[in-house]
Amino acid sequence: MPASRPALVPAPTQLAHRPGHFTLTPDTTLRVAPGAEAAAALLRTLLAPATGLPLRPAPDGPFVLALDPMLGGLGTEGYGLTVSPDAVLLRAAHLTGLLRGIQTIRQLLPVEALSHRPRPGVPWTLPCVEITDTPRRAWRGFMLDVARHFQPVSFLRRYVDLLALHKLNVLHLHLTDDQGWRLPVAEYPLLTEVGGRRAQSMVGPAGSGVFDGTPHHGAYTDRELRGLVAHAAARGVTVVPEVEMPGHTRAALAAYPELGTVPGRRLDVWTHWGVCDTVLGVHEPVLEFCRTVLDTVTDLFPSRHVHIGGDECPTTEWASSPHARRRVEAEGLAGPGELRGWFLGRIGAHLLERGRTPTVWAEGLESLPPEFTVMTWRDPEHTRIALKRGHNVVSSHYGATYLDYAQSTSPAEPPAQPGAVVDLRTVHEYDPPDDPALPGELLGVQAQLWTEFAATAEHVDHLAFPRLAALADRAWHGASPWPLARARLLAHGSRLEACGVRHGPIDPYVPDSRPSVKNREESR
Repeated sequence: MPASRPALVPAPTQLAHRPGHFTLTPDTTLRVAPGAEAAAALLRTLLAPATGLPLRPAPDGPFVLALDPMLGGLGTEGYGLTVSPDAVLLRAAHLTGLLRGIQTIRQLLPVEALSHRPRPGVPWTLPCVEITDTPRRAWRGFMLDVARHFQPVSFLRRYVDLLALHKLNVLHLHLTDDQGWRLPVAEYPLLTEVGGRRAQSMVGPAGSGVFDGTPHHGAYTDRELRGLVAHAAARGVTVVPEVEMPGHTRAALAAYPELGTVPGRRLDVWTHWGVCDTVLGVHEPVLEFCRTVLDTVTDLFPSRHVHIGGDECPTTEWASSPHARRRVEAEGLAGPGELRGWFLGRIGAHLLERGRTPTVWAEGLESLPPEFTVMTWRDPEHTRIALKRGHNVVSSHYGATYLDYAQSTSPAEPPAQPGAVVDLRTVHEYDPPDDPALPGELLGVQAQLWTEFAATAEHVDHLAFPRLAALADRAWHGASPWPLARARLLAHGSRLEACGVRHGPIDPYVPDSRPSVKNREESR
């Protein structure tokens, strides 16, 4: 790609190159229309580390940021950008659109503009362009599992910045699981004091029987999470919290055994991978516990969607629990297998009363209240089934969006979830089934990174990128011939490196040798 025509990721909806360029200098000023102040602040914040440009406000500045209600047809996130030799005009109907346009401006600048340290001597030039840009999908997300392996809030803020650069707009945090509880709840301090620590971690896939002997712990504070939410909002990213229930709850049961199904039982925080048989009980104090936890969640996270997990919930403990059997009889259920749906319905109603949307992992053909948003991950056809049932859907099929799988068959690949390869092209070509005639709405797509194998920031980077960039490109721009998309992703590698991302390979284009994705086993 010529230097004057940067390869943008994601590609804009409409892009026309014009002759010439605009150069930002210490004397360049911003003309900021009413309502665009937050966008101007973000532009200064993002460009200052590398460029040192003050970008002072001025009523006649040549660099204009403006809200224009006449652009309402571009939606909440759309924007128009015009760069001429004498001026830059970024317009949108909504502030979020300006934030998206700022990320395009960052990519149009020399790659050094993305650095976190001063880069003197670089001419900060923008090529002249005309861009009109709107996203294809409303939900363009990334789920990071911080329950299996905790990451500090500074790491999460960094990932918010990376998502924003790629116009991804949801950071979904998997905060609790069998192996760790990372969410502070004032009424239940042992959740983090006990549930946030495990004695060691399994090495290798579920069932390996090998352990590292190293304690692992970590939890966030209220202040850290509120700061993360504010940091993300300033960049147009929503943080969606997830607290797993009624399964994947062993860490909570280690802290408060009375929440379980077996009276007097003591448990540790699970050190294995896979699916643990222990689940929450179905007695009233458990429901009150869940409501209290979710009240904390809704206080910390303003996101409309609140994820309550809901998947991979064994029923063996309920089947042997006298209290669970009494609950089955009292509620008129057919058997313990229906307790999961009953439980989610009760908890979901609590969220609905507070104006939030319960969101769950869809196992497949189960019946859930239509108000629930579902994330379909097992089979692409489950997306269509959920839409037919009236659910809003975020499509998250493991065979194309689970980034804990290796991205190539190279022996140089670091440890990853066994059983499949999800390569760059597979991610880019992922396009879930949609049918506007169905009552539900396909909100968008999301990538997932479960962290059994990713304990370090370097490993997360390697698994996440460049595949997240590929998902962002398809989710925002839509269809693009793979050879052209691959060329843009190859050029984009220099941007990732400037951001300090230790990304995985951007492999040569080999159209007929991609590994097939096998059926996913119960390996979470």
